[in-house]
Amino acid sequence: MLLTITYTGQNTTELGFLLYKNPYRPQFFELNHGKAYVFYPEISDARTTAALLLDIDPIDLARGKVGATGGGLFDYVNDRPYVSSSFMSTAIARVFGTAMTGRADEHQVLSDSVLDLTATVVMLPCRGDQTKLHSVFEPLGYEVSFTGFVSDENFPSWGESKYVNLTIHGKVRLRDLLKHLFVLIPVFDRQKHYWVGADEVEKLLRLGEDWLADHPEKSYITHRYLKRLRPLVNLAFERLALANAEDGEVLNAEPEEAEEKPDKKLNLNKQRLGSVVAALKNCGAKRVIDIGCGEGNLLRLLIKEGQFTHIAGVDVSHVALERASEKLKLDRAGEAMRERVKLFQGSLTYKDARFAGFDAACVVEVIEHLDVSRLNAFERVLFEFARPSVVVLTTPNGEYNVNYANLPESGLRHEDHRFEWTRAEFRSWAGRVAGQFGYAVQFSEIGDVDETFGAPTQMGVFTLCE
Repeated sequence: MLLTITYTGQNTTELGFLLYKNPYRPQFFELNHGKAYVFYPEISDARTTAALLLDIDPIDLARGKVGATGGGLFDYVNDRPYVSSSFMSTAIARVFGTAMTGRADEHQVLSDSVLDLTATVVMLPCRGDQTKLHSVFEPLGYEVSFTGFVSDENFPSWGESKYVNLTIHGKVRLRDLLKHLFVLIPVFDRQKHYWVGADEVEKLLRLGEDWLADHPEKSYITHRYLKRLRPLVNLAFERLALANAEDGEVLNAEPEEAEEKPDKKLNLNKQRLGSVVAALKNCGAKRVIDIGCGEGNLLRLLIKEGQFTHIAGVDVSHVALERASEKLKLDRAGEAMRERVKLFQGSLTYKDARFAGFDAACVVEVIEHLDVSRLNAFERVLFEFARPSVVVLTTPNGEYNVNYANLPESGLRHEDHRFEWTRAEFRSWAGRVAGQFGYAVQFSEIGDVDETFGAPTQMGVFTLCE
């Protein structure tokens, strides 16, 4: 991920004094999950460019740094090491923190001056309407341009990528440019790598004290910067309202876009897991494996049922398995429980002898995270090699998505989903797999049923034919 800042005018090499970074000596800085490098790709009296390059270690993200407590930040393959996100904002504060304050000692006059500055942010995730780039940056005095990309040149039907190279140009103070970038980069990305609490409200108001209250997109910016956490958003709007009180302006603290309510999500998840447990009990299974067990939500329900004498959970993420172990309290369990419940790391697209020997296998909201090209490998691993007597599989019903507002740009419920089948598509796939590997399959729907589009979750129960 790369940020460049170009100063055009006279004696532009003085940009180094404002940034407190020598233009003639590259520097690097240790970050929590990688390194930041500062260098100057061009230096002249008329035009000088400073570059901030982040090298984020994906292994650190997944596993956590050596000696750190707790797990890593992300469990699966993701775009975090390669895009301009909240990591870039953190690096701006870490590397250019003094410049953000506006202190420049003997160059204070220059720091307080409006300069001809251009900033380019490479690979900015713009999740949502890209025209917001104009409505957010232009009121701050910038000319805005950006370049988009196709998701994959080999698959043009996938449409436009959610990433852009953004360039903003304006006559502003350097400190203001850095503050704007710090706040607005995660506004467009919406996925911060750190915990968002009350201190983020203070940070937002401090960095936006002289521009946010009057910004026409203040609601959009505030909601996204605070990850739509209602108590924090309300607190921020109360503080912003004070700044606008003299104008008699009333700020609307309601979200601009409706979202699926958390309690509805929780309710659906409970229904889904309850349906899976009921299917397992009905088939008389005793030895059960949960493939893609995550943090062990289904495993906790299975443990409560005496019918299940041997329970296994497998996941590709060792971090998720550590959390599952903590939730199941296996480190404090007796010998009998440790013999009954086993957790191990593995992939559902690679043949694994440990998958065999179970009466039933569960695959709950997992396959939609696979690339379509990997489905054939998954089918063979589960239905040909592991070959349990029963497979209980759930996946989202893509038709139902019309009932959800504010879906990601892809139109899918989760940014990591590769597909979400319609009911016909799921039944076609399940029927083919069942016929190919000697299973019969029955279907059911889980959750509130829409008369036209069905239920949000669809389930298939595969039974091995004698």
